[in-house]
Parts: sequence; C-alpha cells; structure tokens
Amino acid sequence: MDMTVHRGRRCSAAIAYLNPAMRRRNLEVRTHALATRVDTEGGRAIGVRYIRGSETIVARALREVILAGGPVNSPQLLKVSGIGPGDELKSHGIPVICHRPGVGEKLQDHLEFYFQVACRQPVTLYPATKPIAKALIALRWLLVHDGLGATNHFESCAFIRSRPGVGWPDVQYHFLPLAISYDGRTRLHGHGFQVHVGPMRSKSRGWVRLASHDPRDKPRIQFNYMSHPDDWTDMRACVRLTREIFAQPALEPFAGEEIQPGKHVTADSAIDEFIRERAESAYHPCGTCRMGSVDDPMAVVDADTRVIGLQGLRVVDSSIMPSITTGNLNAPTIMIGEKAADHILDRPRLPPSNRPYYIASNWETAQR
Repeated sequence: MDMTVHRGRRCSAAIAYLNPAMRRRNLEVRTHALATRVDTEGGRAIGVRYIRGSETIVARALREVILAGGPVNSPQLLKVSGIGPGDELKSHGIPVICHRPGVGEKLQDHLEFYFQVACRQPVTLYPATKPIAKALIALRWLLVHDGLGATNHFESCAFIRSRPGVGWPDVQYHFLPLAISYDGRTRLHGHGFQVHVGPMRSKSRGWVRLASHDPRDKPRIQFNYMSHPDDWTDMRACVRLTREIFAQPALEPFAGEEIQPGKHVTADSAIDEFIRERAESAYHPCGTCRMGSVDDPMAVVDADTRVIGLQGLRVVDSSIMPSITTGNLNAPTIMIGEKAADHILDRPRLPPSNRPYYIASNWETAQR
C-alpha cells in the first residue's frame, strides 16, 4: 500500500511542499493565527482578516484569496464572511454577500470497523508492543530512520465489490498484523491481526453549520452516518465477506478465534448492533464546498476551484470533492492542490486521461 513516507518519516503536505518553499522571498507564513473573515468589495474577495494573539490583521490580496481550511473550516469561514445559504446567514445576523445554498452541505466520510482475529502463530507485531521493544524501535528510528518505526504498518490493502450490480470496488481493506485500536488504548494481549474495513461510497450526507456569527465558535457538525438504508446493506456485506476471506485455506494456519465481531454475530440484527457500537470514522471528511457547474444551485466552486458568484476567491481542499473517493483522501487531496495550482498559475491544462481501467466482465450478475 502506498504511503507518504520519506526517509522513515511521515511526509505531510507541509514537509513536502511548504517547508522547501519557505526559503522564497515572496512567501510569508503566519502561524498561531485564526482566519476570521474574507473581506469582499463589489462582488470580489479583496483580502482576509485574521487574529494573531490579541491583534487583528488584514492581509490584502492583489489577485486572489485561496481558502484551504478543509471540509469543516472552509465552509465555516465562507459563511461568517457572508457566503453561503442565505437563511442560515440571516439567522446569525450575517449580511448575505453571495447566496450559495451548498456551502456546508453534502458532508461525506468513510465509516469503518475493525474485524479482529486471534493468530495461531507468533508472527504478529504483538512483541513490539512491549516497553523494551518499543524503546529499541524508537532508538533505531532515531539513529537510522528505518525499522518498525518508519511505517504505519498498513502495508497490505484490498478493494473488492460488495455485491452483484456494483461496477467498481466499493469496499476497502487495510490489513494490520496486530489486534489493537487506533489510539492504542485497547489491544489483544496475545498474537492477533485485523482488517479495517468499510464501504467507500456511503449514500449518507451530513452538514457543517454555524453555531453563531463568531468565527471563534466551533461550528455544528452532523455527519448523519448510516442514515441511508443502503449503508446498512453495505456494512453487513463487509462483515460477511471479511469472515469469508479469513476462512480461506491460505489463512487457515494463522486465523484463530474471531475476536470481533464474534462468530455469534451472524443475523442482520446482530451485525447492525455491532456496527452501531463499533463503527468509527476513517477521518476522510469531504464534500462541503462541492465542485459543479455554475447553474447547479448546490455547487460552491466551478471546475477551476473558483467560488461561484464571487470573483477572486477559490477553495482548494477536500471540501470541493463532489463525491468521496474510493480510497483514502490524502493523495487525492494533494492532487487537488497540484491541479488547482496549475489553474491559479494559468498553466495549459493537461489532456483528459484515456488510460484503460479494469471492469469485471460479470459485474452485473456476480460479486466475483
């Protein structure tokens, strides 16, 4: 599985893009600051106000303002600036500069659960969770930047179709050679392994809305997870297909007792209860400033990432995705940034890709 790792260290967008650019004379980075408003004049964005310490500062834009606050902060900042659903803005006493009903709507995410199995053989990462082993792993990473400290351990993945009639893989697996929670607080005391599995194309939609006109107040966020009946069908398929995969002969020497959900969780009602208790976010929010045609009332930005109905303002982050991707959002969001940079710099557009892609010949009638 691809990772954004360089020389044993997580390579974030800041490390890969921002840090090298900070040597440029035409770039100034202000940290520990809170953007509070996009200033507009005559239908055009002319700058950004932000708070740093006790000081309010206005940064004027010679050409454009570019928001990259993500799927929560970008719609919040647009709304407190008067750009968004008119009724919501008026209810908070915010003058409507640009009525865009789609700002903050269509929030999407990937929901997943852990399917955990005890391992019959001592081949997992369980010994690496001991204090002395963790200290040695850290020491090796500090000295040579490799070893178990230089990976996130999600090194195997899979994408499969959940049922007949689905034309593309819609279920994703991350395999981890350890049975443990994301935060490390709960783990199996013994050898085990797990997959993080969930549907890629949930039909549930949520929203991000203002709590008040004050940009310092956290917005209200409602994901509306599992609010569409098809999402329950997809989650049940995830449980049953994973159980089938772990029962294959290739895994027979390794797969022991099913820890979670548990072999008794077979009926739809039991699976649904397990999902209610154990499903959690994969931290892939998007869609709250969706891209679309200028005549689409729910679109927020056009094909060049420009806010529709206002000049000199763009949004460049995962909030502009019209629909969530079939896979993790880190690389696609970086790609959005690179593509938007070409538009901002007015570079010639690349031709559309005509690369072939795989389609199962029997997708309409069979799951595999």
